[in-house]
Amino acid sequence: MTQAETNVTVKPQWLRVKAPQWERVGNVKEILRDLSLNTVCEEASCPNIGECFSAGTATFLIMGPACTRACPYCDIDFEKKPQALDPTEPERLAQAVQRLKLNHVVITSVNRDDLPDGGASQFVECIQAVRSTMPDTTIEVLIPDLCGNWQALEIILAAKPDVLNHNTETVKRLYRKVRPQGKYDRTLELLQRSREIAPAVYTKSGIMVGLGETDAEIREAMQDLRAVGCDILTVGQYLQPTQKHLNVESFVPPEQFDAWREFGESLGFLQVVASPLTRSSYHAEQVRELMKLYPR
Repeated sequence: MTQAETNVTVKPQWLRVKAPQWERVGNVKEILRDLSLNTVCEEASCPNIGECFSAGTATFLIMGPACTRACPYCDIDFEKKPQALDPTEPERLAQAVQRLKLNHVVITSVNRDDLPDGGASQFVECIQAVRSTMPDTTIEVLIPDLCGNWQALEIILAAKPDVLNHNTETVKRLYRKVRPQGKYDRTLELLQRSREIAPAVYTKSGIMVGLGETDAEIREAMQDLRAVGCDILTVGQYLQPTQKHLNVESFVPPEQFDAWREFGESLGFLQVVASPLTRSSYHAEQVRELMKLYPR
């Protein structure tokens, strides 16, 4: 094995996570199983699952667990014809938010390209159910690109989530490789339209690194996101879920993430969360403090 191969197959020290408090993790898992709910924490093999579950937080994955896209970086199962939507899912999700006593909830979904509205109506039902059950809980939705269905986007925004998150995932040059069914410009347009349609809603996006991008390309993507009014940015290290997925091209050191955070802050992002273990929903509850600092 060459030195280069060693560098991208052995995780460096900064990517090691503390063992979770399994009693608390088990309690969260028990609630999720009891209510037959999925989380992206589990389905996407997030490295922060121990920390988040120990803190009693989770990112709920609706309309899943199977996705109509097979992105080569993602560990969520692919299914060309997934199951019909479950009308009881919104109420079960709201019950979980209540039982977990969440101050901030993140609701994301698989891609449902088989549905005319991409699942927008199910997002709305979930938002309304949580608001009815836990009116003081802030709500973040992490949505797919809806295949560019802007009417569907308007439907979601009309439900007034506090945060609209849509991940960019990678730089423009690598889109065909990393996100073959997505479009870089469509992602930017979704975020721009969100700002125009609902200026009171905070917009957010995330980028993975370690897939072969350059520092200059990351900075260009950050500039593109600020140009469409994106408020919050997350930057984290890509980790290969299995041997079938895209290889890690490099493990980016913590100091590089610090440099990107400083650059992002200089561009005017309200918040930049950048570290090797950062994921789009990692410490998402911090947005509550952000909303106090920058009210709308």
